[in-house]
Amino acid sequence: MITGELKSRIDRIWDAFWSGGISNPLEVIEQITYLLFIKRLDDLHTAEENKANRTGRWERRIFPEGCDDQWRKYDDLRWSRFKSAAPGEMFETVRDRVFPFLRTLGGDGSTYSQHMRDARFTIPNPALLDRVVDMLDQLPVDDRDTKGDLYEYMLGKIATAGHNGQFRTSRHIIQLMVEMTRPTPTDEICDPACGTAGFLVEAGEYVRKHHPDALYDAVQRKHFHESMFHGFDFDGTMLRIGSMNMLLHGVENPDIRYRDSLAENVSNESEKYSLILANPPFAGSLDYESTSKDLQRVVKTKKTELLFLALFLRLLKPGGRAAVIVPDGVLFGSSKAHKELRRILVEDQKLDGVVKLPSGTFKPYSGVSTAILLFTKTDSGGTDNVWFYEVTADGWSLDDKRTPLLPLDKLGPALDVALTEDEHAKNNLPDVLARWSQRDGDEQKRARTEQSFCVPKADIAEQGYDLSLNRYKEVVHEEVEHRPPLEILADLERLESEIQQGMADLKAMLG
Repeated sequence: MITGELKSRIDRIWDAFWSGGISNPLEVIEQITYLLFIKRLDDLHTAEENKANRTGRWERRIFPEGCDDQWRKYDDLRWSRFKSAAPGEMFETVRDRVFPFLRTLGGDGSTYSQHMRDARFTIPNPALLDRVVDMLDQLPVDDRDTKGDLYEYMLGKIATAGHNGQFRTSRHIIQLMVEMTRPTPTDEICDPACGTAGFLVEAGEYVRKHHPDALYDAVQRKHFHESMFHGFDFDGTMLRIGSMNMLLHGVENPDIRYRDSLAENVSNESEKYSLILANPPFAGSLDYESTSKDLQRVVKTKKTELLFLALFLRLLKPGGRAAVIVPDGVLFGSSKAHKELRRILVEDQKLDGVVKLPSGTFKPYSGVSTAILLFTKTDSGGTDNVWFYEVTADGWSLDDKRTPLLPLDKLGPALDVALTEDEHAKNNLPDVLARWSQRDGDEQKRARTEQSFCVPKADIAEQGYDLSLNRYKEVVHEEVEHRPPLEILADLERLESEIQQGMADLKAMLG
């Protein structure tokens, strides 16, 4: 968790861009991404340099030895060199030499380098560059956790500004889904609509926290850095930001690639991943002709949310699990495609749980009602009971402001402190985790009037595979005590007598 002082530093950098003429939040974070990447390259080169001084040989030079065609040293392109130059000289170096150099780095095979090939330098003047480089240089980004938190804070400002917020899922919802699926060091994790790679980042943080010894094993460490995380998107800016997000969280070379996951030309990929975490697009334009025919054979539809669910089932290995966000319409839609996909999840696979989220979860940029689907790919059934939970509060206000309702140490799903009943009413997420772990035990005994309960597969099949929680939730009706009819009649007779007596007294007074 970053301090208020660090947040204010980021705010000042942000303000510098705005006052310098760059007002698009996405462009701001993209330029910051490039500069942080350039700084990171210098750090990596310094580390290799120190190693070469000890061993007597270079394993990898990031900045080549010698000079370019104009007899200018490549060494001058390093952050540690140009940051001290005069503003005009720094501006020319970064614009005319550093960025062209970035675009040549794709040959080293890392995803960061590949995405930087399209890097554009849009900072308009030397004064702004000098100011931003100075402020970034003073940020304490040597610690991996701090780097990651700082970047998360910047990504949050995209949503706060109301631009491109659709690319970001709230971090506490991501944490909930990761905690429920419990990634392991041997998992291969995929988000086919990764955006800024929030799910992959959080999965990596979970593995670091719960399996720290895994990174001491050479084979598992290589897997963690090179083959555990896979993210696809067809927005180049998002790929660059997502790659940098992973880098700043300490994942050296994740598989972050340009891909339209629903397209026909990628339909040959199947059964590759053991865990899928995703919040795919709910709506948008879809070229029906270029959409994968394999997916259309599963569900004949133009609805992206249904096609993505079919895709997840294809991408998962048998035994693989998924936690994905879907709009409520997926749960109860009456079209043939909706019903068939739900039948497949219940009958052919193992549907584990449905977590209904509050309708304000994705405000301010979307008011759509959503749910988290949790399932396991078996290709042989296995659904006995489906666990339902109705989240009524996630720790933040459900209006456009989304302000926290509790102190920071009582927000999110995995807490070190227990919540009181009043605090639970403001943050259900810890209870979701606790009850999810009991879904095969005590949760089976809970009545359908409770906040969470289990429903047998037979009941779901009988309801046409409707997965909306309200279809199964029972409402508690308060019992009202009724008085005996004779007592009520006696009271009415007494009241009538009192009225008649009152009328008589009134006449006497007036007469």
